Amino acid sequence: MFTIDKDNAITLTRGDSMQSEVVILTIDGDEYVPQEGDSIRFALKANRMTVNKGAFINPEPLIEKSISTNDLILRLVPEDTKDLPFGKYVYDVELTFADGYVDTFINCAPFDLKPEVD
Repeated sequence: MFTIDKDNAITLTRGDSMQSEVVILTIDGDEYVPQEGDSIRFALKANRMTVNKGAFINPEPLIEKSISTNDLILRLVPEDTKDLPFGKYVYDVELTFADGYVDTFINCAPFDLKPEVD
């Protein structure tokens, strides 16, 4: 089971499947329809950037998924999360336009991975 709140915070039980529509809004509030050559990426990372001797460390993504521009559905399968520790992570979703312009339209949103009750 998963939930997504109004602030894009996701709660997911580790090892569960997830399918959720991704909605991209323009600055005018209209829904953006991807054009040929656009791509959309989801990335999950360790919770926030950590500080180490005054330098920020940006960890590598633990999960990266392409989101089809045909149906705009983010799909996670059990194998994506089954080996991750329970806890709090962050994720983002970015749109790369065909001309190379990048827009991260969901940035540093919370992702809470919950244990399953056996």
